[in-house]
Amino acid sequence: MRRPRSVREADVAGKHVLVRSDLNVPLEDGRVADDTRIEASLPTLHLLLGNGAEQVRVCSHLGRPTTEKDRETYSMEPVRARLRELLPDDRIVVLENTRFNPGETKNDPAFARELAEGSDLFVNDAFGSAHRAHASTVGVAELLPAYAGLLLEQELEMLGRLLGEVERPFVLISGGAKVEDKLGVLRNLGGRADEVLIGGKMAEELREANPLGFDVVLPRDVVAASEFDADAESQVVAYDALPDGWLGLDIGPETQREFGERVRRAKTVFWNGPMGVFEWPRFAEGTRAVAQAVADVRGYTVVGGADSARALHELGLAESVDWVSTGGGASLELLEGKDLPGVAVIPEA
Repeated sequence: MRRPRSVREADVAGKHVLVRSDLNVPLEDGRVADDTRIEASLPTLHLLLGNGAEQVRVCSHLGRPTTEKDRETYSMEPVRARLRELLPDDRIVVLENTRFNPGETKNDPAFARELAEGSDLFVNDAFGSAHRAHASTVGVAELLPAYAGLLLEQELEMLGRLLGEVERPFVLISGGAKVEDKLGVLRNLGGRADEVLIGGKMAEELREANPLGFDVVLPRDVVAASEFDADAESQVVAYDALPDGWLGLDIGPETQREFGERVRRAKTVFWNGPMGVFEWPRFAEGTRAVAQAVADVRGYTVVGGADSARALHELGLAESVDWVSTGGGASLELLEGKDLPGVAVIPEA
């Protein structure tokens, strides 16, 4: 895998540095609800400050603003306030939401020049946005000497290990709503795995037609619901005995045990996607069971995807796996074997 040059190699003493961080955090009542991504950005910022940077200008997108009203909803001010608490240094300047400018997502050269103006070099530390060819990820890297931040480096290293020689058995666990969203990574990474376990609505699609070219392990039983509602009537049924009109909203207890046994035998695991409607407690047990099994593995374990990561954090298991990726789509595209534009634009190490 191609390795971009590192921020560790950059001479930043007395320099003005533009950093693209991933500060796209959830907000509640005008405050940061989860500062995990802000925390993940700190090592690179500390390194730059410690190496004598005169000013560090941090940019990021936040949410998907489309209207004028969204400018208030998605202002970076709550993020700026939280970053000040975590890193109180006047040399840090947090710029406004990059997506307030329509040129961001179009990789507009004029907006890239606006971002780059006054900076001596650029550091991309936003792995979660590295699969986007935007002005703040690609455009500025074409204008300034560009380097990879510490988080970006670590993501490439930890995820990249799955694409090389791994200790076996290698088990891939995938869930979520649509097979098409993960078809590329299933084909590329699943083809390298010894077992591929499928949960969520994806399992229904693959039971009807499997386009992967190899066998997968599907649920034996499900927690079925009479309708798509958190409080719907539910029952455990065999997967092939789902009553007409009912929905499978979680893997059942037999499948939880089987998946758990297969995962715990593994020496390498990649998990992406919940086993059901994890946000509803009555249909979250399958995802929790898989999270616990992954945490129990005595081998190399990587987790990607917001719901999978949330399950680990809620259960206090995040420290029990080797790597929890901060990039959803970026993780999948990397493991699919694609080049990430925000990485490809940085000169090679």
